[in-house]
Amino acid sequence: MRIFTEPANVGDKYIEIHHKGDIKHMVKVMRLGVGDRVDVSDSVMWEYETVIDQIEDDEVLLRIVDKQAFAREPEVQVTLFQGVPKAGKMETIIQKCVELGVYAITPVFMERTVVVEKGSFGKKLDRWQKISDEAVKQCKRGIIPQINEQIKFDQMVDKLGDFDLILFPYENEGNYTIKNCLRNLTSKPKTVAIIIGPEGGFADSEAEALDSAGAERVTLGKTILRTETAGMASLAMVMYELEL
Repeated sequence: MRIFTEPANVGDKYIEIHHKGDIKHMVKVMRLGVGDRVDVSDSVMWEYETVIDQIEDDEVLLRIVDKQAFAREPEVQVTLFQGVPKAGKMETIIQKCVELGVYAITPVFMERTVVVEKGSFGKKLDRWQKISDEAVKQCKRGIIPQINEQIKFDQMVDKLGDFDLILFPYENEGNYTIKNCLRNLTSKPKTVAIIIGPEGGFADSEAEALDSAGAERVTLGKTILRTETAGMASLAMVMYELEL
């Protein structure tokens, strides 16, 4: 199993685990005992092979056997700006995009977003972050992708200057493919933004704003993908071209 901890809990020879949920999962769920192996990530740079050395009610002491830089984290950091979808679609988007290597996901309220903010979005964010936490443990990544607070379209546009490459999959773009865009790059970007619209797509004014912000209009193929599919497809294509 893999657990995540803060760098402050990592010493030269031992890692101290105090989180009650992690201790319960190790001891009660996985039924691990002294001498069993546990993978640990410090959530920043390093991953460790450890052996359980001591188990107490409020602490598990792990002896470090090996230390390596992250082996499974992509070099490129991809942030998905996802137009907020209906129902439970966001949960699937988060789970699969975390498995595919996304760095962070930001829900965005756009002009054609159907979902209405009723002041309870914080509960959704908590649930979505837990989905990210569980997905990353399953695929043994080095970091837990952050599910950011929801923002409005204009706020998103203001953040796009922080990215080396901005990909704007657009249903009205018929010629310039994401493959063309990625293979025409003269250097590998360190940060990439992928912007996906809600079920109703992008408003014309939003498409124009993204053009002005330097986004690359691209097509993902001959068919129109659902909002819950478009982000995953875009991310997979980016990872294939830039990481594999």
